[in-house]
Amino acid sequence: MKVIPNWISFSRIVLSMILIFIKPLSLAFYVIYITCGFSDMIDGFIARKTGTTSRLGEKLDSLADMMMAGVLLVVLFPIVNPANEIIIWAISIGIIRLSSMVVAMKKYKTFVSIHTYGNKITGLVLFIFPILIAYINTDLLMYIICVVASISAIEELIIQVTSNELQVNRQSLFVKRA
Repeated sequence: MKVIPNWISFSRIVLSMILIFIKPLSLAFYVIYITCGFSDMIDGFIARKTGTTSRLGEKLDSLADMMMAGVLLVVLFPIVNPANEIIIWAISIGIIRLSSMVVAMKKYKTFVSIHTYGNKITGLVLFIFPILIAYINTDLLMYIICVVASISAIEELIIQVTSNELQVNRQSLFVKRA
């Protein structure tokens, strides 16, 4: 039972890689994409409910999230063709997130991304983006994503810089303990 959440996270990594070879925004793409999203919701839930949370599981979940985001960036970039300011903004967000990871690596000797509400909201907004592409102006969607992602990235960096101990499940800058 202990390995089930880790296998779910690992399956998201594999399924994300498969998306590279599937026609973007096709039925097959959406089936795999939504399966990945569902796996992201249930891996941590199952681990917490069964008392099988682990450092490996936390790392696999974060790796799967980054893999999924990276694959989507590669697959969807040619379709959405973002404006230069969106590209610069996204790179800036990436630099802030990388800075947060470097701070965590130096302080806690581990690669980590905190599971804040802001990061969860960012994940949700990023998740619905490919689904809404056909219905809402992509520029507007990208600006919304950048605003939400900026706030959550800055919050995570502040938490990493100001915390005395690693708190992977810290909910917010305004909540001390998870």
